[in-house]
Amino acid sequence: MYEAIQIVHSYWAYLVVLIVTLATINSLIGFFSKREYAPKDFRVSLFALIVTHIQLLIGIVIFFVSPLVVWFSGSHKMGEIMGDATLRLYNVEHPMMMILMVVFITMGYSKHKKKLTSTPKFKMLAIFYTLAWVIMLSRIPWANWF
Repeated sequence: MYEAIQIVHSYWAYLVVLIVTLATINSLIGFFSKREYAPKDFRVSLFALIVTHIQLLIGIVIFFVSPLVVWFSGSHKMGEIMGDATLRLYNVEHPMMMILMVVFITMGYSKHKKKLTSTPKFKMLAIFYTLAWVIMLSRIPWANWF
């Protein structure tokens, strides 16, 4: 079961990186070019929200079934987890930063909907999606991706 979920989580992550990158670039271009907010912009930001939330749900399942997550096994103490870079990445850093990334995507999407004109809409998306994008890229376990 774990292997199947891990494969889904890994391949869906490529889609998340691609869509969040596109949504971030789209929001930055929209903000700096002062163009009008269009339905395409809404769909791109919404799709980024959807794919990140699906990835979060898959990640929560992985967190409880992965052999790399040892919080619940009782075999490792907190000092051991925090002292080992690999264990720290999979048990603390990756889960917390990805949750924070989803929070920023959600906040940016929610705040942009309340704005009435194009520039503030793009500004909210640009700020929050860029923060989420940087956080996401900082805590991906790159060694396992390639």
